[in-house]
Amino acid sequence: MSDKEENKQQQNIGYITAIQGSVVDIRFEEKLPAVYNELRTGEDGSLAIEVEAHLDAQTVRGLALGPTRGLSRGQAVVDTEHMLSVPVGDKILGRMFNVFGDAIDGGQPLEETERRPIHNHSLPLERRSVASQVFVSGIKAIDLLAPMERGGKAGLFGGAGVGKTVLITEMINNMVGRYEGVSLFCGVGERCREGEQLYREMRDAGVLDKTIMMFGQMNEAPGIRFRVAHAALAMAEYFRDEKKQDVLLLIDNVFRFVQAGSEISVLMGQMPSRVGYQPSLATEIASLQERIASTASGAITSIQAVYVPADDLTDPSASHTFAHLSSNIVLSRARVSQGLYPAVDPLASGSNMLTPLTVGERHYKVATAVRRTLAEYEELKDIIAMLGFDELPENDQKTVLKARKLERFLTQPFFTTFHFTGMEGRSVELEDTLRGCEKILSGEMDEVPENAFYMVGTIEDVLAKAEKMKEAASAA
Repeated sequence: MSDKEENKQQQNIGYITAIQGSVVDIRFEEKLPAVYNELRTGEDGSLAIEVEAHLDAQTVRGLALGPTRGLSRGQAVVDTEHMLSVPVGDKILGRMFNVFGDAIDGGQPLEETERRPIHNHSLPLERRSVASQVFVSGIKAIDLLAPMERGGKAGLFGGAGVGKTVLITEMINNMVGRYEGVSLFCGVGERCREGEQLYREMRDAGVLDKTIMMFGQMNEAPGIRFRVAHAALAMAEYFRDEKKQDVLLLIDNVFRFVQAGSEISVLMGQMPSRVGYQPSLATEIASLQERIASTASGAITSIQAVYVPADDLTDPSASHTFAHLSSNIVLSRARVSQGLYPAVDPLASGSNMLTPLTVGERHYKVATAVRRTLAEYEELKDIIAMLGFDELPENDQKTVLKARKLERFLTQPFFTTFHFTGMEGRSVELEDTLRGCEKILSGEMDEVPENAFYMVGTIEDVLAKAEKMKEAASAA
């Protein structure tokens, strides 16, 4: 008997009995594969199938991680007897991968590297770190009103076209230079061009050697979009646990993960739940989010874009994600229409970190005063629309003028949008943001025109812009 035939006899082989979209039923005569085992079928084992359920003593239901075109009943399927795995180690830095851990950046093939299964349990409570430390992003509106936590999870919530991806790429740009750990970008069901564009930007910025990218694209099978975030987390956990490094994990977009789970749920025969989502929605989000945690020796800090269907924050996909986050950054379509970028809604956004004990008394007082001033302005908008600004009492007029200056001061030009706007990007330290807001709130900047506060960095930039505007006006 040849080695090939002997090897085939030792393998656990099953046969396809049903195919429905991405869901495949397979019958095994001898040994049933374990749940989450990777099965292989197709030409030269090119198609991977992940076991999702045991239907009876001989049949498993699997999820095809690729197109099922060309599959047929009776086709042989081989049990690999292990889970899907991804490569880990220093060799993966600067590379771009798919869900199987194959390099897709056109570079040299990876040499033999250690591999880790994509599924893992979340950290037990005794290993988790409970220290609270602010993670500065260099973006004024976020650092002031919704500060992020080192080792925490921040969510960018917004509908289509409000700037979630732009904000994430700007954060990568700002942080990757000052950040000493590893940055890992995970694209879940996003457009191909965004991945290619991000790769070029990281390469041009000279930070690719500290960055790993993983993509499950919009046009790929729902199984790939559903598992790509777990694959990225396996890499992040390696750097946290083995290398004792901090990891910055950026996920774009969590809603696509939910969407892929919803597609799979219907094909698996589950009864739809509220608004047509899968009944296991809360469990699936929790299984992903609870793996993002920190230990005493390393932290995984996660920033996640979350698409909000029809701008409805009560949608189950958004509300279930809210529960896991330490910082919620809501992007507003109303602010986009006013040209206020980043379009962070100061009243809807918030953070668990914004307490005097964590951020300090000064930061807390300034953030509270800014939010109160903007809330009062929001209440006065209806009166201004009906009666006009001049009919307001003097105190209210001052509040409105301060609020409008604060709104504009919390805008800033981004490095990643320079080729669209022509404005040089600015990253602002928290101290400069607090100082600027204090000057506006105290009335020191009452004589400076509103337009001078728009799309600048520090308060010194405001004064310089005001001087230029004055010179231009006198020259005219």
